[in-house]
Amino acid sequence: MRLFGRKSEPVDPAVAISEFWAWWAEARPRVEAADDKGELMAPAVAAIDPGLVWEIGNGRGSLFALTVSSAANPELRSLAHRWAKAAPEPDAMWEFHPSRQAASIPADVRFPAGPHEFDMARFVVALRVPPGSPRVDISAYHPIFEDVDDDTRMDTTMLALDRLLGEDEVARWVGDVTAAQIEPIDALPAIHLPAVVADVAEGFQDEQWALLEGTTARGKKLTATARFPLRPVDYPLYDQHIAVTLPYRKSDGDGLPAGDSLDALNAFHQTLTAALGPAVVAAHVSSEGVRTFHVYADPTGTTERAVRDLVWREGRPAIVTTMDPEWSAVAHFLT
Repeated sequence: MRLFGRKSEPVDPAVAISEFWAWWAEARPRVEAADDKGELMAPAVAAIDPGLVWEIGNGRGSLFALTVSSAANPELRSLAHRWAKAAPEPDAMWEFHPSRQAASIPADVRFPAGPHEFDMARFVVALRVPPGSPRVDISAYHPIFEDVDDDTRMDTTMLALDRLLGEDEVARWVGDVTAAQIEPIDALPAIHLPAVVADVAEGFQDEQWALLEGTTARGKKLTATARFPLRPVDYPLYDQHIAVTLPYRKSDGDGLPAGDSLDALNAFHQTLTAALGPAVVAAHVSSEGVRTFHVYADPTGTTERAVRDLVWREGRPAIVTTMDPEWSAVAHFLT
């Protein structure tokens, strides 16, 4: 087995994850007995990728919870989730998570913040929910924020939000975050934040699509349809982008699909969705006689092959596949 901490060349993520769990099976008794678990865990997690972060805390159904997180780095999110997917079944001692979980009793949360101790009981937030938006903008304050630097304030705020909501729920529902040095006049205890987020989420349970209009770089009309909300965190294993571009024969005066071509494109969308497997159509864009479907897929699956097997009769399709963990190809549509 490759020694942890001695990577001299890139390692296949699947191999690194497999090696971790082989190590875990042997090292688990030593981890459980160690006073300083970091001496064992830090190099083992870094061997998967140095950018991953880890922590051991109280579990919900087990005594301990081991979390290995991407720390909001989109390039590592799928890696953390593949690590958790390969984990053994939870037992009385251990459970495993690919992102920080919400604390079972948020009011009891305490952790170091620079030279101070953060305690959730004194953490307050001012909230704003833009109309029709699946986001909650937050201005956060704690008395220690008056005595720490900007980075410590923001790092403390984000960790506190993770403890309140869970890391993935923060990515889903939290918009702009400000770590304030002065308490906002309309602040309320932060422990009420989960209830506010739950109310916002209630309005976005069903599948929705947003229709957008614009112009191309050449000044031609453009229309787009995108899932709403559209968030990579909802599809953590889908970091392969497949762009399917179809020319169409019939268009209106603005070059947008019309008549039989519009019907054929809508039928193709349904066929594409049915053929995908572990993948999702994130958006499609039409302009100047072509429509491009933006598909995100699990690269370990067979989506690309399934897409290439589909038939389009109004011209030659173009299919381009790239790795895009940040979903940069649909950045304009991300919620």
